[in-house]
Amino acid sequence: MGGIKFFAALWLARICRFLINLLAPGRGTTLPGSLALKIDPGFIGHFRNIDLNKVVYITGTNGKSTTTNLLAAILKKANICVAVNLEGANLAAGVAVTLLSHASLRGRFLAEYIVMETDERFLPVISRYLPPARLCVTNIQKDQVQRNGEPDIIYGKIVESLKAETVLFLNNEEPHTVSLAALVDKSIFYGVEENAKSFVKRGFFTTTMPCPRCGAPIRFMRYNIDNIGSFACSRCALASSSAPAYFAHNIDYPAHTFMVGDQTYPLPYDAPYFLYCYIAAIAIARDIGVSPEICGAALADFVNIDGRLEEMKTGGKTIHYIRMKQENPETLQSALNYIAADQRPKIFLLGLDELVDFHPHYTNTFYAFDCDFDKLIDSQVAHYICFSGTVAYDAANRLVYAGVPKDKITVLPTNDDQAIITEVEKFDCDSVYLITWLYKFKSLYKYLQSR
Repeated sequence: MGGIKFFAALWLARICRFLINLLAPGRGTTLPGSLALKIDPGFIGHFRNIDLNKVVYITGTNGKSTTTNLLAAILKKANICVAVNLEGANLAAGVAVTLLSHASLRGRFLAEYIVMETDERFLPVISRYLPPARLCVTNIQKDQVQRNGEPDIIYGKIVESLKAETVLFLNNEEPHTVSLAALVDKSIFYGVEENAKSFVKRGFFTTTMPCPRCGAPIRFMRYNIDNIGSFACSRCALASSSAPAYFAHNIDYPAHTFMVGDQTYPLPYDAPYFLYCYIAAIAIARDIGVSPEICGAALADFVNIDGRLEEMKTGGKTIHYIRMKQENPETLQSALNYIAADQRPKIFLLGLDELVDFHPHYTNTFYAFDCDFDKLIDSQVAHYICFSGTVAYDAANRLVYAGVPKDKITVLPTNDDQAIITEVEKFDCDSVYLITWLYKFKSLYKYLQSR
């Protein structure tokens, strides 16, 4: 346990958290954690009464938040006291504020389990002070290239964090994660069976990835979501298993159910992307000792965190919002596939934008060129609207390159809420699909609520 610096950090951070909750509820989620770490850099590792065998981290490019939230819901349903960063504050400061929120003034940790969503880049830093007994790696994909570079860099960060005794929960159908099993004593694999929404790629521009073990091309037999599916290396033995320990099968999208073993589970959101989150959370919970029945009951009550799939109404139209992680082709492709599955006439509203992170601000839309728009184009899109203060024309060009006629595309080089909604209301279609950043969705939602 830490000394004077730790207690100073703890008490001042708690005062900071109290004042924020008093004066500006919902603001400054990670500020108390940042303050604590500035005073005591080892703050995360200085709490008393933490059982290191009950520390669970969930990391990876996509699916961290949903998996973390569902696992926390399952443990709570099992009456297990759990500290979890539900807000998705997954950097060191977010982890710190979650721990101090579940501790006494004397630094005694009061929860039984710790379940943390952790950013891949900061995993080595957080693990140094609070190593996980269980680590789930959802996938390692191209993402935020300005700050992350190539996936191999993130892969190296995760490898740096591993200890032989760490129990890994690995996505059976993603080559990078599967290869991590060779670095620890125990790995538990989870996967998703080929289903009605699985697909193959045979286009001229279809590419694959190098094997993380030997560098030879990976061959995907089919995809459940983009770049995730049954695979085998063309040279070495790296391959997905046909029978992982936890396997989602008998997937019935119309009935909103799937099975794991002999247990039937509800499928609250029927996008294939979510299946991997659900099966990962079930795998970890079952390993902890939670029964299948409790897992199923928690999943039946589960409401995903705000902003993944939402709806707004305007002028008799329903706007379906699908959150995507900008600079990430996998989540954009999943969103496009989800929209394409709806064969009704619709408007497609695309709001890619500048990424305001660090200078120079990022306006590259390469991730849209990594995606296949063919299914979307074939799904009765009546009109396309591209809006943005910075890259509206870039997004429209991507649609043109995909084969969308120019007369079916409207370009709005603005982020003005009124202008966007006014353009949407010009068309007869009752169904509108929106892909944009979460902050823009919230702005549009607030505008529509105020009209």
